[in-house]
Amino acid sequence: MEELNAALLELGIKILQISSEALFLTGKTFLKYRRNKGTKNAPLPDFFIGAHVSTSGLALITRDLSKYKTYFPKIKLIYPN
Repeated sequence: MEELNAALLELGIKILQISSEALFLTGKTFLKYRRNKGTKNAPLPDFFIGAHVSTSGLALITRDLSKYKTYFPKIKLIYPN
């Protein structure tokens, strides 16, 4: 694992741990998704990503605007026009 981390760091990629605050927000968002008639039985990866971005104050580069605007309306989105 240390070799992988070193290789990623050389490429300028840093692995971040998700906070308990982001995990809690993921659960709340998934509950909202299910109440909106969502059919998945487990949180979508997008919910973990959106929650992490939201709680970290980061911006997100994406092409999937609708899901992030619906479930994470306060995050800054960077997207192609």
